Amino acid sequence: MRIAQIAPLAEAVPPKLYGGTERVVSFLTEELVALGHEVTLFASGDSITRADLAAMCPRALRLDPDVRDAMAPIMLMLEQVRQRAAEFDVLHFHLDYWPFSLFSRQRTPFVTTLHGRLDLPELWPMYRNFPDARLVSISDAQRKPMPFSNWVGTVHHGLPIDLLRPLPAQQSYLAFIGRIAPEKRVDRAIEIAARAGAKIKIAAKIDRVDRDYFEQEIRPLFAQPHVEYVGEIADHEKSEFLSGAHALLLPIDWPEPFGLVMIEAMACGTPVIAFPAGSVPEVVEHGRTGFLVPDVAAAAKAVEQLPQLPREAVRRRFEERFSARRMAEDYVALYTQAAREAEPALAIAAE
Repeated sequence: MRIAQIAPLAEAVPPKLYGGTERVVSFLTEELVALGHEVTLFASGDSITRADLAAMCPRALRLDPDVRDAMAPIMLMLEQVRQRAAEFDVLHFHLDYWPFSLFSRQRTPFVTTLHGRLDLPELWPMYRNFPDARLVSISDAQRKPMPFSNWVGTVHHGLPIDLLRPLPAQQSYLAFIGRIAPEKRVDRAIEIAARAGAKIKIAAKIDRVDRDYFEQEIRPLFAQPHVEYVGEIADHEKSEFLSGAHALLLPIDWPEPFGLVMIEAMACGTPVIAFPAGSVPEVVEHGRTGFLVPDVAAAAKAVEQLPQLPREAVRRRFEERFSARRMAEDYVALYTQAAREAEPALAIAAE
């Protein structure tokens, strides 16, 4: 198939550091190419891909200090995709509701994967206004606030099998990876480690919007002797970081749409101790790849139970459920369905 992948422009594809959506777009794009499809990736110019790269701006917008209006490059990208739409069998957007108005008025079928939270009431009128837009959820839990939408499938994220692997290591700490934000609850992770009598290493990004929260609520916690903040880490650093951890802590306080870090940990054979919010029960199998816990006290107790989970079994379960190849094949099935549904309309338009 001739497939267009349209990525956000905030980060490169793949991102240099943090960036879950762009990372997934990269994994999907490369796997589609490996499957023999003709793929064009619309992304920032510093992206790296085996697909045809259509550079929409010189570099990732988050890392470009010269860009003051980030909406202008995104709007230009949408128009350029529209001008080229007839070149493709299907368009795959990763831009939330941004493409709906423009691309509902043209012939090439498109699907949109929603990567964020949908429990925000201000979103619902927009999605109700486009009832025919084909939407893909990244977990069944993610779509619950919008049962009225045209969901065509759920596709769990996947990773390249060899991207992350268990490394020989003596496990000596608990791990936290992600953003330092109120909903991610790194404060809970720090408390869990303290109650378990364990060291915690925190590999996390601090967004500008969360800077005040970090300074007021979290920075003082970093002074505790069992806490080590290592900053953002890239993919090539994660195998070592996660292999050295007893477990990944995910004590979240929000409806997590997917949580890529969970399967990154599993790829390294590292169990996950998580609060069962949002997608977490779909990803973590209690007593098999980790433990689902109701509170901080239960999470600390779960640390004692980690020897029950063989790390090789955690890795094996990752391979069975969360490979990039499985993800790409799931999407190809949705692309094929979208193209077939569009055929009658295209035939009528051609008459």
